[in-house]
Amino acid sequence: SDVCSSDLIIIDMIVVRARVLGFCAGVRRAVDMARSAALAEPDRPVFTLGPLVHNARAVASLAEHGVKVLGEDSLDARLAGSVLVIRSHGARAETAERAKELGATVLDATCPRVVASQRRAADFAARGWSVVLVGDKGHGEMVAVASRAPGAAVISTAAEAEALELAGPIGVIAQTTIKKEEYEAILEVLSRRHAVVEAADSICPATLERQGALGELLRRVEAVVVVGGKDSANTGRLYRSAVEAGLPAWHVEEAAELPPEAFRFERVGLTAGASTPDEVVDEVAEALARGKA
Repeated sequence: SDVCSSDLIIIDMIVVRARVLGFCAGVRRAVDMARSAALAEPDRPVFTLGPLVHNARAVASLAEHGVKVLGEDSLDARLAGSVLVIRSHGARAETAERAKELGATVLDATCPRVVASQRRAADFAARGWSVVLVGDKGHGEMVAVASRAPGAAVISTAAEAEALELAGPIGVIAQTTIKKEEYEAILEVLSRRHAVVEAADSICPATLERQGALGELLRRVEAVVVVGGKDSANTGRLYRSAVEAGLPAWHVEEAAELPPEAFRFERVGLTAGASTPDEVVDEVAEALARGKA
């Protein structure tokens, strides 16, 4: 390799992409729905319920097409005559009806996997079971699922599972983007402490594929760059997995954030969260390959 002695940056770096990375089908579908709605009727307001994806570039691109972000707690007269896109994370049970009452046309881009979790939560609640949701508190998906089962507990660690005081049978549902190992550790605690525990198989295959592909990648490279929004749960988990593996790793939203240290290896792995646009992944790969951000 050609090495510049002044900064030890390797010029002919090999960038190895993970077998599976970037946009998942659910996110791509939501982005396409919002963009199509804006292009179909340019003079009609199009809103998304919260940022459509956890990626600033993707949200900015939609804004260029006239798609605006509206908070779920800000449903008001602005919706009259507009199109409201419910993002892939889903929304509270009452949100769509409220939007329609205000005069909006609702496009539901909720991921089918999330819809299945919502229905499962409602079913557990209807049976009188205690409902435990395993995921990130405050995450849009968890908020939406919890609204189908009032009183549901949302936990993210085995320690929190140990502290739960619940009566009767328990229904457990995982956030679609959680790591399988995190879910299994919590299920082990709940199953030990409670006589009847029914766990939903709710982790998205795309999440498992990305984690598996990262595991393969880690064996082939010296360092890893994970691309995606800082608010993206699945991107954060990919980054933590890389760190736990003991390799140098960086979580960046775009090529400009690549630190100088990232260019000091001959083989760098590249993966990206499910809400990361293809063009952002390509830009980071190109920056690594040319030896500068």
